[in-house]
This record gives sequence, structure tokens and C-alpha cells, in this order.
Amino acid sequence: MSRLADEEPLDEEPLGEQPPGDSPAVQKETPLPWSQLGPLLAIRLAEPVNMTLCMPFLYKMIESFDIAKGPEDVPFYAGLLLMSYSLCQAVPTMYWGVLSDRIGRRPVLLIGLTGDLVTFVLFGLSKSFTWALVTRSLNGIFAGNSAVVKSVVVEVADDTNRPRMVALLPLMWNVGVIAGSAVGGLLADPVTQYPSIFGSWEIFREYPYLLPCLAGSLTTALGLVVGLFKLKETLVVGPAASAQDEAATEATPLVATPIADRAQSRSMLSLLTPTCRRVLALNVLMCLAISMYYHIYSMFTASPSRDGGLGLSERSIGISLAISSVVVLYMQLVAYPKLTLKYGALKCCQIGLQIMIPVFFAIPWLTMLASHIEQSMSGFGDRQPDPWPRQATLEYCVLWALLLLLLAVRMVGDILAFTSINLIVSNIAPSAASLGAMNGMQQFTGTCTRVVGPVVSGALWGWSVKHEHIYPFNSHLVWVLCGLLIAASWQLSLRLPSSVNVFASGQGQQ
Repeated sequence: MSRLADEEPLDEEPLGEQPPGDSPAVQKETPLPWSQLGPLLAIRLAEPVNMTLCMPFLYKMIESFDIAKGPEDVPFYAGLLLMSYSLCQAVPTMYWGVLSDRIGRRPVLLIGLTGDLVTFVLFGLSKSFTWALVTRSLNGIFAGNSAVVKSVVVEVADDTNRPRMVALLPLMWNVGVIAGSAVGGLLADPVTQYPSIFGSWEIFREYPYLLPCLAGSLTTALGLVVGLFKLKETLVVGPAASAQDEAATEATPLVATPIADRAQSRSMLSLLTPTCRRVLALNVLMCLAISMYYHIYSMFTASPSRDGGLGLSERSIGISLAISSVVVLYMQLVAYPKLTLKYGALKCCQIGLQIMIPVFFAIPWLTMLASHIEQSMSGFGDRQPDPWPRQATLEYCVLWALLLLLLAVRMVGDILAFTSINLIVSNIAPSAASLGAMNGMQQFTGTCTRVVGPVVSGALWGWSVKHEHIYPFNSHLVWVLCGLLIAASWQLSLRLPSSVNVFASGQGQQ
């Protein structure tokens, strides 16, 4: 008999730990269904590329609109554009999930990709702030259906390959973030950057940010084309499954959802059981801490040590992120699937959170070493040297070694925690018909933190730098807050029952 979401085993199962001897017998992993997984990964790649592609040229774009009265006003309008995307992505997220539970996963994904493709190209044609704000907001609305991808992945997986398949989603996210930032920086204003190639292209002179948007839209177009021809429906929403056996098409579901299971589809409020509320609260705390971290890292590394930073150049900042991200491939493709099969998703999440806590408290102390380097190296901080200057001292090499080590450790914790929370959210769904709604709620709460996090961290960073207060209210303030949020997340994870390691909606189908 399947475990329903309103049955809370808190009094019967120990919290935060897997019962001894409860580890499943080692089973041979089922081969990944690449014919279905490939289109999903292509679809998943589109969102992070489109989200981050405008970051490198956003400041220049706002300046070209002549809406800011001075340079100090540009960050405000840039923040509005970034916030509009996240806000408009958050609002319809749950409705995309519920809609996919009603009409199917495939049509919802294809609708989102089509709208994403059109609105992102329109964003590249922006010549006014109003046009950019409207198109960016529309782009966020159509990008809000990424939770549906998680539902499809969970539905086509089984107990042996589900961890590996779920781990591929954050991998594609990280690849998309790196690719989006690189494309945006390299192709923005091509007439100025590459006059010998694009000097005669009037369209790129008129619309200097169209080329990177076109290039970024190729990932969306790829996902759309592959989805149209290869993606199959995984949720039964029409005739009985027996009728589908007689006429299989591209829309034939790979996993038939029983009629009884579809009858368990519930409203949003009925899904908010005590365990579900704790899981979503855990997701909010984790996402808020990480959204604050991503926003503050660029300011911290670029600011001189007198303002609590490291004084690195933009090139150095990019190199630090790229090098530290190497661990992503090994962790998500090799290590994580083995760890979660051995220890369970909940334990992996707790370990990841524990790993990240000391990292956030330690990173701002690197400012002391950077301050000493500024005094010993002429022009460091003002000149913002390349990452490996010929005059690099031992202290500078130590600074880089410590920075890369802390970033790599944080990345390991990030992968363990966030990949696990994705699994847990899918596991606690009471039925396959509720997967879209559950993933939609997780996506909604996580996206909301991307609206709040940058605003809070930016305001706190500016306040702490302007005022000379004692620790922890100095330049360490945002970092300490991130560490405390992760510590609170870890404490909350200890209150979750070990039953979150079990894919509940699959029990009724066994």
C-alpha cells in the first residue's frame, strides 16, 4: 500500500537518520534511457543560458538606454531587470506544474520553449528600458516550467538509476551558467569587439546585443526541435493505457499513470503536509543562502581589501569560478549517485550542508592576506593584475590556493545538498499525478529567493562597507548570514523522517 503524503511517520521513524540495516540491497543500475533523457537535458540547458547570458553586458545595455541619471543609478535599473525575470519566473511556476499534471508534461514543455525562444530574441532587440523590461519579464514567465523537467526525469527513472538521472539536471544547470556568461561576454556589441568581422553588419550596429541573444537562443531552439521529435509523454491524461498499446505515437506515455493514482491528485494546500512544509522551508533557506552568495561573490572578489574584498580583476574572478567548477563533473556524474545509493538522499543533504557552513565563515578572512599582498605588491588592488603575474609572491599563490580550495569545497557541499533536495521533493509526492505540483512548489520557493537574495545581500554589503563596525557587523556580515542560514538548514534537515529517502509515488506501482 502506498504511503500517502498526509501520513506522518514522525513517531515511528528516527529523524534525520536512516534506520540501521535499512540500506537497500545493491542492485545493478538500469541503463539510462538516453532517447528520453537526451531531450530533457537539452531542454534543461536552455534556462541557465538565457538567465545568465545578459549578465556581462547588462551594465552597458542600461547605459545605452539613457534612463539612468548617472553611473550610480545604473545598478538600480539593472537590478530591476534581473528581479523582473526571477519574479515573473516564480509567479507561474506552480501553475506550470499543475497544468502539466492535467494536460501532460510534453505540451507544457513545448509551450514554454516556444515562448522562451521568441521572447529572448525580442530582448536582444531592446532599444529602450521599457522594451527590455517587458521582454525580460515575459522570458521569465515561459522559463518557469523547468520544474516539469524534474517530474519527467523522476517518472522515466527507476530506483537504481534515479539518483544518477536527477544529478544530471544540476550538471546541465552549471554548464548552462558557464556557457551563458561566456557567450554574453564574447559576443556582446560585436561591431566594437570584432570590427574586421562585423563592422559592415548594420543590424548588429543598430542592435548591439542581438548576436549574443541569437547565439543563446540556439540552445532553446535545440531543446524545442529535439522535444518535438524525440520527447514522449510520461503522464496518461487521455484514454486508458490499453488503447495506447494499439497506436503508439511520439506522444505515447513511457510510464502509464493508473487511474487510481490520478485520483490521488490533490490541491496545492492538501499537499502541504508537515513533512512537505519542512522540506520546502529547507529548500528556501538553502536557496536564499546560495542566491546571496552568488550575488556577493563578484563584489567581494572585485572590491579592494580596504573595502573587505580581494581586489581581483574580472578575468581572475572568471578563472576562479571556472577552476573550482571542475569538481562538478566528477561529483555529479560519478560520486553522487554512489553516495546516495549507499547513504540515502537525506544523509547526503545533511553532509553537504555541514561542509558548506565553515566555508562561508572562512572566505572573508582571505581579505587579511589580500591586504598584506596589496602592501607588498605595487599597484595590486588598483591595477587589478592578471591572475598569475610575473611578480606573483608566495603570499599571492597561497591566496589563490586557499580561495580555490574553499570554492571547491563549497561546490562539493552545494552538489550534495541541492541534488539531494531535488530527490527528496520528488520522493515525498504522494502520487505520480502530484509530481508536477510538488516540483512546481519547490521551483516557486527557490525562485522567490533569487528575487530577495540579491537585494538583501547587496544592501547589507553596502551598509557593512560604509560603516566600520566590529565583527561580525563589518564586511563579514553577509558571509556570516549565509553561514547561519546554512546552519539553520542543517538543523531543519535533522527533523526530517528517513521516509523521505523512499520514492513514495512509486510504491503504489510496484
